[in-house]
Amino acid sequence: MVADHFIDDEAQKLLGEFRIKIGAGRQRAQPGNLFAFAARIGGWQAGFRLVLPHRLGDLEAFRQHEHQGRIDIVDALAIGFQSGIGHVCCPWFGTFAAAALRHSRAAGKAMLAPAGTCGNGSLVTATVHPLRPGREPSIIALMNLTAISLNAVNHVILDRMQSPVALIPELAGHLIAGGGKRLRPMLTLGCASLLGYEGSRHHKLAAAVEFIHTATLLHDDVVDASGLRRGKATANALYGNPASVLVGDFLFSRAFELMVEDGSLRVLKILSRASAVIAEGEVAQLTAQRDVSTTEDRYLDIISAKTAALFAAACQISAVVAERDDQAEAALASYGRYLGIAFQLVDDAIDYVSDAETMGKNAGDDFRDGKITLPVILAYARGNEDDREFWRRAMTGRANGEAELVRAGELLRSTNAVADTMARARHYGQRAIDVLGSFAKSPARDALTETVEFAIHRAY
Repeated sequence: MVADHFIDDEAQKLLGEFRIKIGAGRQRAQPGNLFAFAARIGGWQAGFRLVLPHRLGDLEAFRQHEHQGRIDIVDALAIGFQSGIGHVCCPWFGTFAAAALRHSRAAGKAMLAPAGTCGNGSLVTATVHPLRPGREPSIIALMNLTAISLNAVNHVILDRMQSPVALIPELAGHLIAGGGKRLRPMLTLGCASLLGYEGSRHHKLAAAVEFIHTATLLHDDVVDASGLRRGKATANALYGNPASVLVGDFLFSRAFELMVEDGSLRVLKILSRASAVIAEGEVAQLTAQRDVSTTEDRYLDIISAKTAALFAAACQISAVVAERDDQAEAALASYGRYLGIAFQLVDDAIDYVSDAETMGKNAGDDFRDGKITLPVILAYARGNEDDREFWRRAMTGRANGEAELVRAGELLRSTNAVADTMARARHYGQRAIDVLGSFAKSPARDALTETVEFAIHRAY
């Protein structure tokens, strides 16, 4: 669906300034190969509209604590009939909570419904988390918050990806201008805003984060022999593997130049360590490929390294730049790590339930590549011997065609593997949101909170 986003006057002004500066940024782009970069950065859509598939509906259970007698509910209109909480609480409680939630939405704030009593005599409460009517979670708030700073980051990126060797900016620009949301650099900028930082050091560091991310994508596509990313042909498909690897190396080098220019050994240590951990995670994933004996713990170690490490570092360096204490630094690192884990869990789940147009890559790529992700781990553990033999044959490449992909989807549904993967994503998402509770309430905290919700509910 196309969801309208109503933006107040202050944000309208901010967006206007952003677009004016983007126009200036576009003039600096190298002619012929980066003309679309500045205009598309951040994923802006014309007319203040964001195209998102409808996923939330009238009700989404955010998390459940049945053993604690508490249920957290997000944006319900009639939870007494749609929430499925009747097995936890008395029948009358749902009707009461529905009325409470309608009042909560009208008031524009969350409220705690008075306690009811379950049939077993235990206490039940429902905490309501209202969302703005008419839209799903998105990163619009984070984009609004960081728009001006992100434009400065874009200028750094455009400047530092230049080279007298024409193929370098051409190939790098193909991926950088390919419609990515710039989520990781926006996290650096958003966390700096959370801490009240008003300088400009974080602009170069956010660009360094984006260069690290882009370099890993170039290398990943070569390793995976991918042909599609963000709905476009991959750089390795267009320019070949050697060029993609070497330009990835160039972007890594540019990232380290930017770190050195910042002058902070602490920042250098955080980002260089993250780069090493990412590489370790990719190698670990490679060694686990096609190995159906991979455990959930090992899988979590892999995604914590290959995905969550850069999320954590992107957030953590903001505390260093803002000269905050170790506690704030650790909190932001934890926020980024939990968000990164949730982000990757969702990616691995939707590989089996989405499509190429929605995801920007070929559906079922993980299945064909024999990647052992959490949905496969859960389905394998819960299946009978015939099911396990199917997974062994599929993951080792002996039988992984379209018919097998269909059967894989059936097994994932029958074992609740995808649903439980998403439940784990919500768990880590909630941990990320809980970490933000240690910071004062502000527009930045709200934007970072909604970013977590977006990461979980996105369909691409």
